[in-house]
Amino acid sequence: MHSILSQKKPAFEAALDYLHKEFNQLRTGRATPALVEDISVNAYDATMEIKGLASIQTQDAKTIVIEPWDKGLMKNIEKGIRDAGVGLSPVVDGHVIRIVMPPMTEDNRKSMVKRMKEFLEDARIRVRQVREDARELILKMEKEKTVSEDEKFKLFDEIDKMTKEYQDQIERMGDGKEEEIMTV
Repeated sequence: MHSILSQKKPAFEAALDYLHKEFNQLRTGRATPALVEDISVNAYDATMEIKGLASIQTQDAKTIVIEPWDKGLMKNIEKGIRDAGVGLSPVVDGHVIRIVMPPMTEDNRKSMVKRMKEFLEDARIRVRQVREDARELILKMEKEKTVSEDEKFKLFDEIDKMTKEYQDQIERMGDGKEEEIMTV
């Protein structure tokens, strides 16, 4: 593999990582800590993620339990979840915050699929941007006479193949997540 391709591979991987992280935060009707762990909360005069302030567990398929390490942050965490716009209703229950997942309606599912498709498009754009950056680098190398014209076209083909592989992975991830969201 040419150094340009190996140099751009982490950027391609970053697009997949972005998509994976966004998909984890999409509701599928099942309780999962990923739905709330990255929600920002005001704590200690700073903005922190819930995963840095509390333990997050699933009690059952429909219930998330958040236990703050500092009980003084209960209201802040509850407010952060309410304000995050993820459609969850936290309830303070003694020393823990419980979130019971409401059943997903057909409209909820369609809305989630729509958001998922926006994330897919963002990931596709990121992959295309990496491809364009690589192509510009190859053209610059040709101008500097460090690669020949034949090598340039060979590298273009290789970067296009790599781009297609990542685009295909993105599509497979999207198909799987859409099926997961739409499964009742």
